[in-house]
Amino acid sequence: MVLVGSLGLGGCATKSFVREQVATVNQRVDALDAKLQTTDGTAQQALAQAQSAAGQAQNNGQRLDQLNARVDGVEQQMREAKTKRARN
Repeated sequence: MVLVGSLGLGGCATKSFVREQVATVNQRVDALDAKLQTTDGTAQQALAQAQSAAGQAQNNGQRLDQLNARVDGVEQQMREAKTKRARN
């Protein structure tokens, strides 16, 4: 009977053991949470930079379109001037 009683008690964890294990797990969770927050901050910064770059690229594209239109206009004027000179 003593053997059966000691086997039954051997499976129980003490409060201090559980507290130590929970504290260890909590420390790991806290460390992972800190890493996650750092990673999230880095991702947010990268997203903001990407959005800014996309906006700048869009602005540059619009400016290029405007410049192309101006170049087309200048080319047209040059053709007209050549045509007028050829007639004279």
